[in-house]
Amino acid sequence: MPLHRRESVREELFSSIYAGQDLAKELPKYQFPTGEFRPEDALQVIHDELMLDGNSRQNLATFCQTWAEPQIRTLMELAADTNLIDKDEYPRTAEIEKRCVHLLADLWNSPYAADTIGASALGSSEACMLAGMAAKWRWRARQEAAGKPTDKPNMVCGAVQVVWHKFAKYWDVELREVPMAPGRMEMDADEMLARVDENTILVVPTLGVTYTGRYEDVADLSAALDVLESQSGISVDIHVDAASGGFLAPFCAPDLEWDFRLPRVKSISASGHKFGLAPLGVGWVIWRDAAELPDDLIFHVSYLGGDMPVFQINFSRPAGQILAQYYNFIRLGRDGFAKVHGASYATAKWLAEEIDGFGLFEILFDGDPATGIPAVTWTLKEGSEPGFTLFDLADRLRYEGWQVPAYPLTGDLSETIVQRVLVRQDVTLDLAGILVADLAKTIDHLARHPMTTHMTAEEVKGFNHL
Repeated sequence: MPLHRRESVREELFSSIYAGQDLAKELPKYQFPTGEFRPEDALQVIHDELMLDGNSRQNLATFCQTWAEPQIRTLMELAADTNLIDKDEYPRTAEIEKRCVHLLADLWNSPYAADTIGASALGSSEACMLAGMAAKWRWRARQEAAGKPTDKPNMVCGAVQVVWHKFAKYWDVELREVPMAPGRMEMDADEMLARVDENTILVVPTLGVTYTGRYEDVADLSAALDVLESQSGISVDIHVDAASGGFLAPFCAPDLEWDFRLPRVKSISASGHKFGLAPLGVGWVIWRDAAELPDDLIFHVSYLGGDMPVFQINFSRPAGQILAQYYNFIRLGRDGFAKVHGASYATAKWLAEEIDGFGLFEILFDGDPATGIPAVTWTLKEGSEPGFTLFDLADRLRYEGWQVPAYPLTGDLSETIVQRVLVRQDVTLDLAGILVADLAKTIDHLARHPMTTHMTAEEVKGFNHL
């Protein structure tokens, strides 16, 4: 190495990373870079940019987990190069995925838990798509067998997460959504029956409506459909969107009948990365039995080394989240999940009492484990004129680092603005106390500095129904 080059290399080795050549230039944004970065420089500069994101632990809008035990991170690192879809090359990983399916079938009271069929997904959104496709295929087969047309399928649901709007659009299904109305924030039996006909491929109750946190009454809806079938012969399947409640009700409301104990429930989907406590990137769909998943939806692929039945929209996928899910199942068991979620419910109840104590708000849902998820939802009391809107309050709370979303309800309640806090396992009572103190400080600030112009729904960005 030339002498003059040795000196420059020595300077690079001992200089501060921020005085080096790589970090002294603008990062590529629109043109692919020509040269290389040192690995430590590339890591540092990306780390620094991510530092400008919000603190995920203070994001009280998201249902997704923002904390995991260190053992989970170890498992995910071990599986960083494991392609979940390649079941021939990674048979033990495939076995663990299969175990998760059977454990969930048992958790959700499948009469065929040891022989049921299910699939992992990248989240409950993909799982919903898979369940919806299976329902459409089953309905179409029944219609064809009866010599009836198959060109106008529809589905009936309450105020749902956007995935069902996507499903309806992508798979050409009419979405018949029950709008909210005064005194009714969830789909009820009468409104459901008014929209059901022989072209209804499925009814989708939500176990944890994203707008409020409350459970829709699956058993009541199922009973109404039983009566409809006895009177008209029209048989309609139920898929339960249990994105949140599927990992809550079995542990904290075990007597609530919403799952495969109801024969009309043909499939259930849930997010493992929500109250399943796994890191981001895993969802599940379980069918009541193998007959509910039409065989012509399953692809058999062999080019990765063996015959593999596949029913997923995504193909190559990381295995780490599946291993993390299984870790949580065996690490916690029923008792552990009940303790973790029980603590969240206790924090939600305390938080609801504190927020109610301000005297400004009407609590719409207080995190009751018998009727919903660990969340608190509120609106301004009727006739209250505090000098600010909930949009203003949400915006000002960001100054303290908190994301507490404000958003309108649907239907005839679209003028009603609500605010919601999700209490995940990492939202401790201590953090909730800090939130309440910051909320009091924010209310005081807005009272002393009234807003001359108020924020609108269009101006508030980042509300997360996920």
